[in-house]
Amino acid sequence: MTVFDAISIRRSIRSYSPREIPEEILRKMLLTLRYAPSACNLQPWRFIVVRNPEIRRRVAEASNGQMFIAEAPVIIVGCAFPAEAYRRMGGYGNSAEIDVTIAVDHLTLAAIEEGLGTCWIGAFREERVKELLGIPRGVKVVALTPLGYPSDSQKLASPDPKKESRKSLEEIVSYDSFGR
Repeated sequence: MTVFDAISIRRSIRSYSPREIPEEILRKMLLTLRYAPSACNLQPWRFIVVRNPEIRRRVAEASNGQMFIAEAPVIIVGCAFPAEAYRRMGGYGNSAEIDVTIAVDHLTLAAIEEGLGTCWIGAFREERVKELLGIPRGVKVVALTPLGYPSDSQKLASPDPKKESRKSLEEIVSYDSFGR
C-alpha cells in the first residue's frame, strides 16, 4: 500500500472489534509518532496509551459521551508542551499543537496499512481528560484517537460519502498568489 492509497481510503471508524492489537503492531504505530517531524525537531509532545477499560470508558465520557471511543482496545492521547516548542512559527506562533497534530496524522495513516482504524477526536473536555490521566498544568491535550480493528460493520475500504463531497481542487488551490 502506498501513502497515497492510505490517504485516499482512510476514514473515521466509530465501531471497533474487541480484538487486541499485537504488541509488535502497537509498537510500530507508536514509532510513527516518534518519527513524525516537529519544528526544529524539538518534539514537544507526550503520547499516552490508554489500555485500561475503565479509564477508556471515562475518557470516552469526557469526550462528550462518544462511547465508541472506549470500544477500541487503545486510545492514544496526544499532549503538547507549549513551553518546549518552537515559539516563532510565522513570526508569532507556537508550534506545539501543530507538531502533535502532524504526529497523530502519521499514526492515522500508518494504522491503515495494519488494518487498524482511528477517529480524530477533538470534542473533549480537556480539564477532565487531564484530571483522569494525571496530565500536569502547562501541558495541552491536543487530540485523542481510538486505535483498533474496525467492527465488521465498519470496513476500512468501504466507500466514504464524505470523500465524495470534498471541495474541488479549484476551490482550495491557487497558484503563485492567494486567489479565488
